[in-house]
Amino acid sequence: MLKAGIVGLPNVGKSTLFNAVTRTRKAESANYPFCTIDPNVGIVTVPDERLQVLQKIAKTNVVIPAAIEFVDIAGLVKGASAGEGLGNKFLTHIREVDAIVQVVRCFEDADIHHVAGSVDPIRDIETINTELILADLESVKKRRERVAKDAKRGDKTAIAEDAVLAKIEPVLDAGKPALTVGLTPEDKAIAKAFFLMTDKPTIFACNVKESDLAQADSNPYVIKVREYVKANMACEATVISAQIESDLIDLSPEEAQEFLTELGVKESGVGGLIRATYHLLGLRTYFTAGEKEVRAWTIHVGNTAPQAAGVIHSDFERGFIKAETVAYSDLVECGSVAAAREKGLYRMEGKEYVVEDGDVMLFKFNV
Repeated sequence: MLKAGIVGLPNVGKSTLFNAVTRTRKAESANYPFCTIDPNVGIVTVPDERLQVLQKIAKTNVVIPAAIEFVDIAGLVKGASAGEGLGNKFLTHIREVDAIVQVVRCFEDADIHHVAGSVDPIRDIETINTELILADLESVKKRRERVAKDAKRGDKTAIAEDAVLAKIEPVLDAGKPALTVGLTPEDKAIAKAFFLMTDKPTIFACNVKESDLAQADSNPYVIKVREYVKANMACEATVISAQIESDLIDLSPEEAQEFLTELGVKESGVGGLIRATYHLLGLRTYFTAGEKEVRAWTIHVGNTAPQAAGVIHSDFERGFIKAETVAYSDLVECGSVAAAREKGLYRMEGKEYVVEDGDVMLFKFNV
């Protein structure tokens, strides 16, 4: 299962957000730095309204959503790349995740201590990015030193690695993250082996106060963050209120919706953040639907039908024959598989078929 790491400066709401997305109270949340030391890990289901629609069509009581893993990582401080605070441990934990959710404080509150003494989300982002960039730059330089001898001897792998490292190093040296480097698909495949932190897909979570959530789009801090990350990191920012989400944990779905309605918002910000992170990881969903259960299965963008079948069981991929497939929208419009088949919308697909998000599938295999 792919992991998304929640990072940020101390006291920006990381642990509160982790508790909200995992619907637990596993992570300690306190008004002092480093209340999280060892990372907390939680499995998070991906909200998907399509499941309830398919449940009615399939007439089943069992619904199994897709899931991803979230990791709450200790707060970072200036100097982490040189070992300050929990620097080395923090950086190791980031290297182990597949994507980063960077929480940024976008609210004023005299009762909640800020490690820098004032609220400035752009400064906070740059503090974290600088530490990650410095750590990555050191890694790149050391790796270039290691591959240099093999490259001189004509080793093709070493030459290819050094060529990619040579593209990345000056960008990091200029203070920009590795994900802004213009790499070819072939270069990116090589760069994966470097495990650079600033090359990981990243999304920013702007943490606002409860009273600001309904008008978050006009929040000056949120506006600044969105403009900055789009221009400097080619990333997106979403809005959450970690405290509201924490309050929702103990409410029933009906009570939670009523609470959100009173605040003037339609949906929990966490639901949108989870979905955005799921897509950030390059993940998509296909479904199986029958009387036994409706289930969401997680695949990567570009996966073929046999690869999608292999997510259920390796035998399905090994003995793949064909996939019976109907698009979610077509199935909903028709109301049943039988009606979709009558209209010619229920198809037989072979080994080369690239699965689309929302496909409803049944696999035929033989082993």
